[in-house]
Amino acid sequence: MRRLSVRRVAALLVVLALLATGCGTGRRTGPIQLTFWSWVPGIDKSVNLWNRTHPGVQVHLDQVTAGIDGGYAKMFSGVRAGSGPDLAQVEYWAIPAFMLEHGLVDLNRYGVRKYQDRFVPWQWHQGEFNGGVYAVPQASGPMALYYRADLFKKYGLQPPKTWADYAKAAAVIKQKDPTARIGTFPPANSQWFIALAWQAGAHWFGATDKWSVNIDDPATRKVAAYWDDLRRRDLISTMQDVQTGWYKAVHDGKIVSWVGPQWGDALLKGNAPNTAGKWRVAPMPQWDPEHETAANWGGSSTAVLRGSDHPTEAMEFAVWLNTDRHSINDLIEGGYGWPAAANVFKGSALDRPDPFFGGQRYNDVFADADRHIDTRWRWIPTTMSLIDTLNSGFTGAVTGNGSFAGTLGTAQSAAVRDMRRKGLQVVTPPER
Repeated sequence: MRRLSVRRVAALLVVLALLATGCGTGRRTGPIQLTFWSWVPGIDKSVNLWNRTHPGVQVHLDQVTAGIDGGYAKMFSGVRAGSGPDLAQVEYWAIPAFMLEHGLVDLNRYGVRKYQDRFVPWQWHQGEFNGGVYAVPQASGPMALYYRADLFKKYGLQPPKTWADYAKAAAVIKQKDPTARIGTFPPANSQWFIALAWQAGAHWFGATDKWSVNIDDPATRKVAAYWDDLRRRDLISTMQDVQTGWYKAVHDGKIVSWVGPQWGDALLKGNAPNTAGKWRVAPMPQWDPEHETAANWGGSSTAVLRGSDHPTEAMEFAVWLNTDRHSINDLIEGGYGWPAAANVFKGSALDRPDPFFGGQRYNDVFADADRHIDTRWRWIPTTMSLIDTLNSGFTGAVTGNGSFAGTLGTAQSAAVRDMRRKGLQVVTPPER
């Protein structure tokens, strides 16, 4: 009798302890709390919508700065210290770097594959490695040619269909207005150059049992030599893009066109408002007009970081954020890029004429570009270092030290060296 009484008392104490912590019967004292770090403008609207419609899981948004030295530095520190957020904005090129730090949760364990058909396949694959899924795709940046229709008409030009046409148009613009240029090669923005190499058919990286690196390949050398030629002939500017001086040149009609991403529309509208109605969008110039290809600049995912106490709920928020039509329209209004969700363009906020572009349904051009992006492109874990190497080489070239094409060999060697220092196995093409 006494032993039974002791057992009952012990059991009662366990039940009371569990109830006191709110987990004995699965009940909680409040909603699940998630933290999300992002730099996307306007994403707070989507987060607020989730919080209103999902009272059991509340998301706290911390808006961090974009870039290697901004949000990413903070994220890596958080992952290493075990104090990072539940979710974070991670660009496609940065996913392998986070994986090298074992910083991302494999969402396969929480059933993410049942959502795969909701996303554009090539963007979904950006987060796939060795059978795991480490990110929910959010948006990309298909590219096209933004151009000043009024100035092209003034100079007697049509949007260039090929890169040869682009060079001819560049010469005409300089001849008509010696202070104007068709565009700029931004030396400290090598992601723009990478996109153009991608369009030309380059495949810099591969990931199987070993990593492959092939930066100094024929397609990329062709692109670099092309821009070297335009630079030497003074047919383009070499000012940095998407900065104050460039915005002024765009506003003043001294930069007449821009090979840019879909999310660049918000930059033009916000920084050159007095040019409204003068812009149009055309497909990117082609290397081979018989085989249309497009480029992609940018693209982000929503990833669950190592250490999250609620990975299932975090994954469900990431999927909702990037597939719910109301959320997508809020993100579009903020200028987040081209949706990764499949079949949402028609009827979305993108699918309409725009007065800034003279009433053109300009996003039809980007929709077509999105269908012509080479989907085989991959990134490496040391992309951040590679970007620094390219930026340094291109900047040196515009100041008289070397060439764009010459930078490629240096970048190839540096990328291989950096990866091997990380303990990664790398294969390279034969010496040419």
